Amino acid sequence: MIITTKIQPESLCLKPRTEILIDFEWFETNKRIQHKTARDGKDFRLKFLNENPNLEQGEILSQEGDKNYVVNILPCDCLVIIPKNNFETASICYEIGNKHLPLFYEEEALLVPLEKPLFRQLSAMGFEVYEQTRQLLTPLRTSVAPHGESGTLFSKIMNLTQK
Repeated sequence: MIITTKIQPESLCLKPRTEILIDFEWFETNKRIQHKTARDGKDFRLKFLNENPNLEQGEILSQEGDKNYVVNILPCDCLVIIPKNNFETASICYEIGNKHLPLFYEEEALLVPLEKPLFRQLSAMGFEVYEQTRQLLTPLRTSVAPHGESGTLFSKIMNLTQK
């Protein structure tokens, strides 16, 4: 089956249905074209040509009969970083941003897919860092203006945390 759009909540059928999971790795949630197999063996081709799919945990991709085919983001090995204050949060985000790594958050923790060099660097800098297996569900999406002459991005972040 070919899927080109996600099912909108207002078009959902209200009768009870069985959920069949379609497993995705965290980095597959933004891929426009891919082939996946649901846990019941049904094959799907996803073709989001006009938009980034931004698939999220629990989203319904297809309804057939009494089945909902639902996005399931698999857990992966990641770094869990727990900043103590806004200054630490800004410093950690700066270090991760300089490496162009994806950043996720969950409650009071920042999550990054496992990178041993980053683990060693952040640990050496004195941050509280753990290796755990977790689902990366909530990406930290940012848009940053180009660096200007009025100071570095790091100095702007630090100024925001001190106010």
